Amino acid sequence: MDSLVTLRPSRFDTTPILKKLASSSRQLAELKGIAASIPNQGILINTLGLQEAKDSSEVENIVTTHDELFKDDVSLEAQMSATSKEVLSYRQALYTGFRLVKDTGLLTANHLVEIQRELERNHAGFRKLPGTALKDGAGDTVYTPPQEPDTIVALMRDLERAINDPEAVSVDPLIKMALIHHQFESIHPFYDGNGRTGRILNVLYLVKEGLLDIPVLYLSRHIVQTKSDYYRLLQAVRDRDAWEDWVLYMLEAVEQTAQQTVKTVIAIRDALLDYKHRIREQHKFYSQDLINSLFMHPYTKIEFLQNDLHVSRLTATKYLDVLAETGFLKKQRIGRSNYYINHVLTHILVTP
Repeated sequence: MDSLVTLRPSRFDTTPILKKLASSSRQLAELKGIAASIPNQGILINTLGLQEAKDSSEVENIVTTHDELFKDDVSLEAQMSATSKEVLSYRQALYTGFRLVKDTGLLTANHLVEIQRELERNHAGFRKLPGTALKDGAGDTVYTPPQEPDTIVALMRDLERAINDPEAVSVDPLIKMALIHHQFESIHPFYDGNGRTGRILNVLYLVKEGLLDIPVLYLSRHIVQTKSDYYRLLQAVRDRDAWEDWVLYMLEAVEQTAQQTVKTVIAIRDALLDYKHRIREQHKFYSQDLINSLFMHPYTKIEFLQNDLHVSRLTATKYLDVLAETGFLKKQRIGRSNYYINHVLTHILVTP
C-alpha cells in the first residue's frame, strides 16, 4: 500500500474538484457559525451525536429505532437493548476522541486505539493475526488489507504523520480528510469497528483543523443513503487509482451534510428560544438551566432535572408534570419509570 505522502497534490487541482471544494467549504463555514449560535454547545454534541451514532451504526447493519434509542439513552445499561448499547458506545467513543483532540491538538494512532476501545469495549488494539478480508454482497473477496502486524503499525504511524503534519500532504484539509479516511479504511487496522472509527476520524480531523469547533458534521447519513457508491468508489481507488472520483464523492458528502445540519441546528435553536420565552411567561420556576436540561436529551427523566437544577426529587417531578400538563412535554410511563418527551426536539431529530 502506498503512502499518502507519495500522492501529487496537483492532481486534485481539477476544475470539478476545486469547484466542489469551494461550495463544500462555504457550507461547512456556515455550519460552524450557526452551531456557535447555540449558547450551550453540549446540547448539539449530545443530540446530534446521538443521531450520528444511529446512522453510523446503520452503515454496519446495526439498526435501531429512534424511539428505542431515545428511551435507552436515559435508561440504566442493564435495561438497554443490545443494539442500543452498541449505538450508544459509538457516541461515547466520539466524546472520547473529541476530548483527546481538544486536550492535545493532535489526532494520533494511539487516540484511534482509544476510540476503537470505547466502541468495541475491548483492549484488542491493532490486528496481530492475519486473515481479515473485505467481501462484497456475494461473499467474494474484493480487497485484502495489510496482514502483517509490523506493516499495520508502520502504516498507522505514516497515517498519523499525514494527519498531523500539514507539510506531509499539502492539500486543502477537506481533500485531506477524504484521503485520510480512505487510507484508514484500507489499512483496516482493527479486528472490528474500522468503519465506525473511520467515520469518527472524519469529524475529529475537521475539529483538529479548526474547520469546526465541535463535532457536528456527521457524514454517516449520506453514506447510508449512497452506500453502494461509497463502497464502489473506495474500491475504485484500490483498483484504478481513482482518487479524484473518491474526493469528489466526499466533498459532495460534506456539502450535502452541512446543508442538512444547518437546517437541523437552526430548528433546534428556534425551538430553544420558543420554549425559553413561553416557559418564562407561563411558569415562575423558569431558568436557563431548565431549558438546557430539557434539550439535552430527547427523552428526559426526573433524576436529570434533579441534578441539573440541584432541586429535590419532589420539586423536579412537580416541574416536569406541570410542563407536561401545559404541553411542553409528553409524559409517558414505561415499565416502572416516567419519561418526559420533548416532542418538538424529537420531531426535529427524526425528520430527514
